[in-house]
Amino acid sequence: MKNSPKTSVLFNANCPVCNFEIQHYAQYAVANDLPIRFDDLNSGARDQWGLDADTAARRLYVLHEGRLTSGIPAFLVLWAQMPRYRWLARVVGLPGIRQVASAAYDYVLAPVIYRWHLRRLRKQTAGVPH
Repeated sequence: MKNSPKTSVLFNANCPVCNFEIQHYAQYAVANDLPIRFDDLNSGARDQWGLDADTAARRLYVLHEGRLTSGIPAFLVLWAQMPRYRWLARVVGLPGIRQVASAAYDYVLAPVIYRWHLRRLRKQTAGVPH
């Protein structure tokens, strides 16, 4: 990208669901020369975020112009930076819809994906000889 990133996204590339979605956004950002950086929490880039691996794995984080957001507010910031998804940010950001989307993400989607992540980690470490 020619532009320096004003928006950064921290995501779990080891999570198939997270990686699939974020790679789609990353490809769109590159194709459209958008100033968005995508950092895998499993890399050294996470150190710049000041978040431990467990906290970072629990939800999506977006840093935009020095402001850190997570969860649905982070998606709203990310979508607002991408012309194709600005309509989605406007719709999901509407009163009522935002609260329902946040509740669904915070209490259903993120916890389920995080538990799935922990189960994958346990399986990986169980297969490693000590």
